[in-house]
Amino acid sequence: MTSRPIRIGVQLAPQHSTYRQLRETAAALEEFGVDILFNWDHFFPLTGDPNGLHFESWTMLAALAEQTSMVQLGALVNCNSYRNPNLQADMARTIDHISADASGVGRFIFGTGSGWFERDYAEYGYEFGTAGSRLDALARDLPIIRSRWEKLNPRPTRRIPVLIGGGGERKTLRIVAEHADIWHSFSDVPTLERKLGVLAAHCAEVGRDVSEIEVSTEVRRRTPEEADALVGLGASLFTIGLSRPDPDLGRVRDWLEWRDEHNSR
Repeated sequence: MTSRPIRIGVQLAPQHSTYRQLRETAAALEEFGVDILFNWDHFFPLTGDPNGLHFESWTMLAALAEQTSMVQLGALVNCNSYRNPNLQADMARTIDHISADASGVGRFIFGTGSGWFERDYAEYGYEFGTAGSRLDALARDLPIIRSRWEKLNPRPTRRIPVLIGGGGERKTLRIVAEHADIWHSFSDVPTLERKLGVLAAHCAEVGRDVSEIEVSTEVRRRTPEEADALVGLGASLFTIGLSRPDPDLGRVRDWLEWRDEHNSR
């Protein structure tokens, strides 16, 4: 893996909060110097009251793109099943332009995955299928999305980075090898080491250098020492989850200090 600067993302879960609270938290996180703001692409809360407050991912991202000026943003992750791939491409391109910085370069990251939360499918009328069929659809649709980006007028401001989430070794990591700029998983140190070996093998088969792919993971309850070990394997993007109306931002500050200390070496 090539050496990359450490980045800190925050997944601002769009649940159990008013939009005003989400907007104010996002503004504070950008002021702190967080590198990326993520949300998630679901229609109902994943924790707490299953029928609690919840907002839709893509419209929230478009609003955040307008409300911020420096931080990158995206979903962790978009569900490929919920929208036509050409529409996904157009939405991504539009948010890319909305988020353009002073130099005209967008800040949008196209984070995507195959989907898994069955309630979303059942209540919104999507076919759930199987884990395999949803992964096959993701593999089919990513080339369509990239192709549509080349046809749109105007095109995206840049080559939009693609983040793919998931750790399945046979199908998901093959899709990562073929399409991802960033790979996100929840792996501990031994698991990450094994999966990076599998990913490298897939990359060799498709003629790609595995070092081109940024390795992303969750902070969760990790200690800085555990995160250091993941950095030693090549991880460089670490995401903190926030999911309540008045989140503890002190934890974010602590991890930003950890980032800055690493990046100053």
